[in-house]
Amino acid sequence: MKQTISIKQTLLAAALAPAVMLGSFGVSAFAAGSDSSEPPKPTQTTKDCKNGKIWDKKHKKCMTVKSEMFDDDTLYTAARELAYDGQYDNAINILELAANRDDPRILNYLGFANRKAGRMEVGMGYYKEALKKNPDYILARSYMGQAYLQQKNWSAARQQLTEIDARGGKDTWAYASLSNSLLNSRTY
Repeated sequence: MKQTISIKQTLLAAALAPAVMLGSFGVSAFAAGSDSSEPPKPTQTTKDCKNGKIWDKKHKKCMTVKSEMFDDDTLYTAARELAYDGQYDNAINILELAANRDDPRILNYLGFANRKAGRMEVGMGYYKEALKKNPDYILARSYMGQAYLQQKNWSAARQQLTEIDARGGKDTWAYASLSNSLLNSRTY
């Protein structure tokens, strides 16, 4: 009996082939050389600090965040860690203290934290804004693709995967995570 394969199945298989080839190596095989887009490792911020406080290396203690106390890179790093720890509102509160709220990284994680907190449309707005600022920001494309998957918009998710590839991101965590999400419906 001859099987017919649709164009849709062929395109999906081609888009997902790198994820399948990961085999036993998993997504972490793409982490080398990434732009810190893979999930952060827990630090004192999520191990020791409570109620939205972040670890201050200088004072060696958990501190309540005030915008003048920390630079945007420190706020971004702490908010990212909190968001991956499931502390979405704490992450948002910290990101809103950034001096440069137009930084695509800040916008992207405002999108991530809002999406994960159940505010999908707010999150999508931040992803779109991040991509307006930097169309080549592949992590925003990956998270936006994962948001599309949550909305059951497979075509739009695959389009983001194609965009990541077209922008040179095929060997990145951003590509691998969206590709794997297309395969198994697990999103970050």
